[in-house]
Amino acid sequence: MALSMLGLVIGGTWQIFSRLILGDPSTETDEILRFLLIWASMIGTAYCFYKNEHLALDLLTRKASGKSGKILYIFIELMIMLFVGYVFIYGGTKLVLSSTNSSPVLHISYKVLYSILPISGIFIVIARILDYKKKIDLKRS
Repeated sequence: MALSMLGLVIGGTWQIFSRLILGDPSTETDEILRFLLIWASMIGTAYCFYKNEHLALDLLTRKASGKSGKILYIFIELMIMLFVGYVFIYGGTKLVLSSTNSSPVLHISYKVLYSILPISGIFIVIARILDYKKKIDLKRS
């Protein structure tokens, strides 16, 4: 993630320089930045799930406690896992396997770009499992 962010900064700086100073923006850099932004945001999403800092509407979970709070927590986590499993992993894998086109400038297959969906989905599932394990270990102590 840090490398992709560094690439975005360097590429963005080059893009500004080539547009303003040279008068000819680099189309290759533009496409690389697009790819990097997608990859960085998807890996960042997985990292946020790992750190439990993802976007969440926790209005109900803050008010729920006891048995209803546990049921709500399990329901939410189950919905997250189902969504990530179906959309990111299953859907992303189907998208990667069915993609036949390539990027117009760099001629890189879009399979490379789309492969981040199942990769980040697997990372999110691993992050959630690690969180469950941590919570179970805390309750045992």
